[in-house]
Amino acid sequence: MKAVEMWQEYQNVNPRIGDEMDAWAFGVEPDLLAQLVLDGTKTATASAFDLYDQEREPLPKEGSYDLILDGQGEAVCIIETTKVSVVPFKDVSAEHAYKEGEGDRSLAYWREVHEPLFTAWLMEAGLTFNPASKVVLEEFKVVFKEGE
Repeated sequence: MKAVEMWQEYQNVNPRIGDEMDAWAFGVEPDLLAQLVLDGTKTATASAFDLYDQEREPLPKEGSYDLILDGQGEAVCIIETTKVSVVPFKDVSAEHAYKEGEGDRSLAYWREVHEPLFTAWLMEAGLTFNPASKVVLEEFKVVFKEGE
């Protein structure tokens, strides 16, 4: 399904979402991660705070809606952000890692996967990653998917 079509369908159910649609796919494995969201396994994500800061982009907000895309740019579902926090990478909790739903869901796995990602993303922007680098932690729930 096309992103605009899904957004319009959900507007019929929840008109307060408005017309401004923010659609994106998850990092390196968008199809796998989108499926984890649909399955209810993935209820959180993390991003590099410094990239928001550098691009002067607003941080995600509780109560906002986003459209999740698969690797082909097709709409998978709409999520509502339920919690946002900013913490140093080294202080991300095991609870958050578990909610991200990836691998064995451990904090060790989360760090092993996310450290190289954040390092690469920040390097592309001319920035440096270290364990004290801030990350934006988001929790969310699926509010709409195709066929609802």
